[in-house]
Amino acid sequence: MPEPDRRTSGLRVIDSHTGGEPTRVIIDGGPQLQGSMAERVEQLRSRHDDFRSAVVNEPRGSDVLVGALLQKPTQPDCAAAVIFFNNVGYLGMCGHGTIGLVATLAWLGRMQPGAHRIETPVGTVDVSLAADGAVTVRNVPSWVYQPAVQVLVDGLGEITGDVVYGGNWFFIVEWPSTPSVAAAASLIELTSRIRAALERAGITGAQGAVIDHIELCGPPASAANNSRNFVLCPGLAYDRSPCGTGTSAKLALLAQAGSLVPGAVWRQEGVTGSVFESWYQDAAAAGQRSIQPSIRGRAWVTADTQLHFDPSDPLRNGMRSG
Repeated sequence: MPEPDRRTSGLRVIDSHTGGEPTRVIIDGGPQLQGSMAERVEQLRSRHDDFRSAVVNEPRGSDVLVGALLQKPTQPDCAAAVIFFNNVGYLGMCGHGTIGLVATLAWLGRMQPGAHRIETPVGTVDVSLAADGAVTVRNVPSWVYQPAVQVLVDGLGEITGDVVYGGNWFFIVEWPSTPSVAAAASLIELTSRIRAALERAGITGAQGAVIDHIELCGPPASAANNSRNFVLCPGLAYDRSPCGTGTSAKLALLAQAGSLVPGAVWRQEGVTGSVFESWYQDAAAAGQRSIQPSIRGRAWVTADTQLHFDPSDPLRNGMRSG
């Protein structure tokens, strides 16, 4: 075999997609992080942000790609720990990414069917891997922070939505039409204007948290499902899957309105037509009336890849977005 190129350093990643939404799990070769999960995220953000950009941004990635840095857990009862990030920053929790992570660990032979726990920066989530590959994620507690918030949006006038936490912060707007991939460009432009209007008006999540996800909920394309959403993620990419944290936030709204009872199944379509089955149980978190949502879906491994970073490459650290 030829001598390896010493100018490059390798990084093993496993790519998958969950309902069309891609996840790239970094198996080994990432930066060495220490401390709690929150401390590790801050170390990654402050000391190694070039790593994030290099892994998920062009030319190796794309705006829609979500990275998942596999970590050694701090808690002995957890099978793994993970930090999620995208083209512009870091995510507290990622439902489709967690499903992709479990499918990846199963594909590697590191996780068997059964119940497991995974540590994230916003809390520990319970997951269950079925023999057929389906993954159930019991997400972090989710709740409605501010219902029926009105905001003036350029070109739309005053609209009403709900500020909800589902592992990330969402502004959820009921939409009269069924979102589609064909309309994605116009929906990105529209939801971007909504997000900008929230920022101008100073509307935030708890403790000033930025509302970085905008979710439109419209009628489903299939009568077998309950709703179809379009979710604008940070960095102007839209979620191809039904969005695990977005579905969790929707469940919190339904629970508060009394429209869905604990344990009843809600079938959430994503913009591509992929579906998450979801349900909830009542919970309590930090004094908030909250729910504990569960999301079930599938992911498929698409690539086992070695990324290389040549020091002479001017785009070695990726083409930053935003």
